[in-house]
Amino acid sequence: MLTVKSLTVNYNPAANEENTFTSGDCVSGEVTLEVTKECKIDSLLIQFKGKAEVLWSERHGQTTVVYHSKDKYFSIKHYFVGGKDNGDDNETLLTNHIGKTYSNVVAPGCHVYPFTFQIPFQDMPSSFKGSVGKVLYSLNTKLSRSMRAPTTDSTKINYVTNADLTSDPELMQPQHECKDKKMKYFNSGTVAMDVNLEKTGFFQGEGLKVMACIQNNSSREIKPKYCVYRKHSFFAQGKRRVSTKDLFKEVGEPIPPSSKQNVTRVLTIPLDVEPSILNCSILKAEYRLRVYLDVKYASDPEIKFPIVILPVPKVPGMEAPPLAASGFGFEPFGNAYPPPAAAALTSDPPPAYGTSGTYPFLMDYNNKYS
Repeated sequence: MLTVKSLTVNYNPAANEENTFTSGDCVSGEVTLEVTKECKIDSLLIQFKGKAEVLWSERHGQTTVVYHSKDKYFSIKHYFVGGKDNGDDNETLLTNHIGKTYSNVVAPGCHVYPFTFQIPFQDMPSSFKGSVGKVLYSLNTKLSRSMRAPTTDSTKINYVTNADLTSDPELMQPQHECKDKKMKYFNSGTVAMDVNLEKTGFFQGEGLKVMACIQNNSSREIKPKYCVYRKHSFFAQGKRRVSTKDLFKEVGEPIPPSSKQNVTRVLTIPLDVEPSILNCSILKAEYRLRVYLDVKYASDPEIKFPIVILPVPKVPGMEAPPLAASGFGFEPFGNAYPPPAAAALTSDPPPAYGTSGTYPFLMDYNNKYS
């Protein structure tokens, strides 16, 4: 029979329905050790850490090249038993409920070791998992004994970046683009569209209001179409890997030939769409809105807008977001927050599009996905 029957780490759920944590929140829980007979342990610790990592490989002829990069945000260790006396501020020796150190000799049975960490007040990306990269926040416990392989266990927590729309004017900035196209071959005339968005930043579950003036001077009817797509970018050793995916599409009513119409469409952003990640140097999670005109027997004229999706704020007493504001321009943002939740918001929002030095600005109208 094994001396160490089990070693597990568990944490207490967050005080919100989504079970998410953010900067400054406390994460508490317990490590449970079950042994079948008395044993001596060298060390028992719980580590809380946050990191981002990307990893992929490419084949170049007969050679396989591995691309790897890592960002470390924090690493904090609490020792129940043992530990190094090296003066590291990120290592702490914990005591029991009466202030005494834990014994390094444990009797048969179950032993519970409680812990509490505070998430650092710093700018960190939300938890994320992509095709070749991830942002991970985890609790890891490790039991070490002489002449034995270590026993370990770990669990992940869901961290979300604080979101504050009002502190970044770029997120509140309206967007406007126009485009026209001359028809050829099986069609004649021209089509044109002038499209407006009220702002750039949107919360999960909020309505994205698209207002367009469409002029159809062609010989065929046209349909306005809308597509929100996601773009993941991963960076390592000077290389970039990109993956894109259409999230949802909608089709408007047809516009007959030789007519002009003002069209308004509200696209509801799903609550389960992951937030944008723009504050990580080795990976990005970005979103675009593509508005285009479906023209038979011709290439579709299109306009692309960068949009930033923010996590639902955990602010008590705030109202749910409206599907869209009543008119073009800004509404008071006290009415733009989703349902009540638990923690306050203090950190800076993501940087504006096109300002990062690690990747190029991505508004390329010659490609379907910029």
